[in-house]
Amino acid sequence: MKTRLIILLAGIMGMLQVQAQTQTRGDFTLRKVNDSLYYLNDWRLPYPVYQFQTGDVDGDGREDAMVGVIKSTRFYPEKARRLFIFKLVNKKARALWLGSKLGGILEDFRYIDGKIRALESTTDSLYVVSDYKWSSFGMAFDRFIIKGTDKETAIKTFSQ
Repeated sequence: MKTRLIILLAGIMGMLQVQAQTQTRGDFTLRKVNDSLYYLNDWRLPYPVYQFQTGDVDGDGREDAMVGVIKSTRFYPEKARRLFIFKLVNKKARALWLGSKLGGILEDFRYIDGKIRALESTTDSLYVVSDYKWSSFGMAFDRFIIKGTDKETAIKTFSQ
């Protein structure tokens, strides 16, 4: 009897762990397998994920998923924060944009008012908060919210 109780508790703990490692937003589900392997619905993401949001990025009236991953690219070999955007096709996640870079060095992003707001650092150790909007191929710069400022001010502006 004691062994069965232990097995039952282990199963419940395993279920709780899986639930804690799964985030659902609308029709998108981000599931963590380990620190460097995630799945967005059926799409394999073999990178650490630091952010997951949804919103209508491309303005087609349907929800898209924005996933922040940490990876290198062919043109930027140093691992850094990147932004991937996905759409749903027949309930499957499909890449809309696999961005290697927005403007500056991406620190964080969030979806607001149909745009992606980015907190970025610059090569001269200053910070900017910028809005990007969808263009026919991917994200395009829209406007600076604040630029050339310190990190604390930039984070405060980004968070408003």
